[in-house]
Amino acid sequence: MRVWTRRRLLTSAATAVSAAGLAATTALPARAAAGAARPRTGDIADALRALPGLRLIEERQDAEPGYRHFVLGLRQPVDHTNPAAGTFEQHLTLLHTAADRPTVLFSTGYHAAPTPRRTEATVLLGANQLQVEHRYFGTSRPPGVGYEHLTIRQAADDHHRVVRLFRRLYRGAWISTGSSKGGLASVYHRRFHPHDVDGTVVFGAPNNVDDREDSAYVRFLETVGTAPDREAVKAAQRQMLLRRAEMVARYEAWATAQGDTFRIIGSADQAFEIAVLRVLFMFWQRATPADVAAIPGPEATTDELYAWLDQWAGLSLYADTAARRYVPYWYQIGTQLGYGDVPTAHVADLLRHPDGIAARNFVPRDIPMVFDPAAMPDIDRWVRRRGSRLLFVYGTQDPSVAEYFHPGGADSRVLWVPGGNHSVDIADLSPSDRAAAQEALSRWAGQGAGGQASPQSASRAAL
Repeated sequence: MRVWTRRRLLTSAATAVSAAGLAATTALPARAAAGAARPRTGDIADALRALPGLRLIEERQDAEPGYRHFVLGLRQPVDHTNPAAGTFEQHLTLLHTAADRPTVLFSTGYHAAPTPRRTEATVLLGANQLQVEHRYFGTSRPPGVGYEHLTIRQAADDHHRVVRLFRRLYRGAWISTGSSKGGLASVYHRRFHPHDVDGTVVFGAPNNVDDREDSAYVRFLETVGTAPDREAVKAAQRQMLLRRAEMVARYEAWATAQGDTFRIIGSADQAFEIAVLRVLFMFWQRATPADVAAIPGPEATTDELYAWLDQWAGLSLYADTAARRYVPYWYQIGTQLGYGDVPTAHVADLLRHPDGIAARNFVPRDIPMVFDPAAMPDIDRWVRRRGSRLLFVYGTQDPSVAEYFHPGGADSRVLWVPGGNHSVDIADLSPSDRAAAQEALSRWAGQGAGGQASPQSASRAAL
């Protein structure tokens, strides 16, 4: 549950806009917006300020040489099918290098990170990068307390309007990318607006087609790693539950010291139990061989078990301060995206709270949730039958992808990193697969040898 989910993301060395501005943006078809008149010379900041519906919040002086870092707000419809529902401001960040370079659309799936980090695709292409904060996360929140308009389609339409608007400045190739939930957001953007970008690179995106049938996740977790290592994690889980009283007391003391509470989940005891159940999934999602060697053994102290649980399951995530930030995540899980399951037979006699890791436990009870069983099958069918120029990169050790995407359209494929976890990159692939991925990325971006934009794709205006 992090915005930056991949370890090789490369770190680099309020006033509302008028309704008329929003209407002007909405009225433009995608290609008309791409070809709209704009300044051929001048400063990129001035060009940004001229875009309807966009607010330049600040330019930060923290970008690496050759880049400029802008924090932006875009006025978006709360409901793309009903203008009367009002608007909200979506948080964006822009790393600008040159208008004649490709542009990478980076979907976070969560909050936008304030640091000027370039995704792998941005680095490989020498591209501009536009980061989009997902609706209902961070400051990108429509008014009201509910989540009625937090859907796959509404988020895809957000991204569509972002691309349509910024094509006025960046007329060259566009590549979308994202990791985990951000990668999933990139996929459903393509499902509803397949021609917005020239290609998509997705890392570690789960594909929970049928949330009623999660046996693939249980099977994965019963076979990942070696049998002794799997049993070591399970034994640690049992030990933590056997020492529940002491560990929960410590958890409650921590929350009290922090001024935190457990109103969303219900109690420190339930939050602790959820963390213990999820640690099996979260450990294998991110563990390296060194981490596997450090699983607490039978002689581990309660201090060591508590620290290990906190390291891998993130105990702070289940207390209200952090849990409140991720209510929209769990709402999406519980209404459209679905979630995996974990083995529990080895601890069944020690559990107290029914439904374990169900998404409903993470969303306040006054927020209604109704699961839409048609949402993810629709995305899956499109990827299998029609999705083109899609590259999925997965790690074989990542339980998130026990169910993964199977692209069947033109110029699409899945590449695997043997032993890789949830943080895989193109750089982790075998030499031949890495070369194939980089070639596809360059081809989609219209770049020739040396990463230079081809004459066919380059925009000649410089900002």
